[in-house]
Amino acid sequence: MSQQPPNEEPHGDSPEYPVAWLPGETPPGSEDEEATRTPQSPRTDSENRSRSQPSWLNYGTPMRRAEDTRDPDLHPRYWEAQVEAARRGSLAWGFAAFFIGYGGYYLLAFVLGGVLSAHVSGFDPANPPELGPLLLLAFAPNLLLGLVPAFYSWRRGHGLRSDFGIVPKLRDVKVGLACGGVALLASWLLGMVLISVSGPPPPNAGVSGLVQGEQTVWLFLFALFAFLGAPFTEELLMRGALWGALEHYRIPRYAILLLTALFFAFMHQEAWRLPILFVGGLAMGFARMLTGRVSASMIAHATNNFLPALLLLVTAG
Repeated sequence: MSQQPPNEEPHGDSPEYPVAWLPGETPPGSEDEEATRTPQSPRTDSENRSRSQPSWLNYGTPMRRAEDTRDPDLHPRYWEAQVEAARRGSLAWGFAAFFIGYGGYYLLAFVLGGVLSAHVSGFDPANPPELGPLLLLAFAPNLLLGLVPAFYSWRRGHGLRSDFGIVPKLRDVKVGLACGGVALLASWLLGMVLISVSGPPPPNAGVSGLVQGEQTVWLFLFALFAFLGAPFTEELLMRGALWGALEHYRIPRYAILLLTALFFAFMHQEAWRLPILFVGGLAMGFARMLTGRVSASMIAHATNNFLPALLLLVTAG
């Protein structure tokens, strides 16, 4: 028969759990209790039961259920955007960044429009100029759309990452791809309707005239900027600076969605595509409204621009 170690009780059927005792109480098995217990007074059943059960079973009040910790002020769908807005703070300077960037875009586009039309329609066919660099020059006004909000963010805000959320998360990628796909499909369907009602779109003598017949690296850079550069700069202005400023003054989120989509559509100065651009702007803005970060709308914008940029490369030659 095996021997038990000295001063150790044999293990029973039930394990002994540590028991919590209040100050002033005498734990069972202590020296004080053993001194008061006579050899003829064995432990009672309640004492034995207290040593073989967890201490919380002795509490008189049952444990409460877990409370609902959801914030009633957070929207069940747009709570993530509310948290992001509270984290980044005020973007009241967004109005100044928007109007300077938007006005500079129109001014520079007006000047370059005259330069480009002169090169497209007024050159000597026997000695044509080098049109490749002009493809990128056509996007020069677009750079102002992103540079002005970036400058204000660096000087008066906390940087692009904090103010606009330009570093995408996995959720931004998923939401952006989904909203970009919706924008692409809706734009295609609406374009078919417009063609059936009013005929094909009028030819654009500006950039389209430069692109025709161009098969150099300049065309590739032009398409690359349309795919990646334009979504970055335009979203910084529209869904970054303007959205943040309107949000600062507590404009309703759906009103912000409509206003930014309207400004986005008019910015392109294409009357025939105005409804298409407006619908696309709604889809891109919804990505921003859902996540609270511009990176989601940038991904949606790039997804929407991918097929047009690809078709530009394929059909330009």
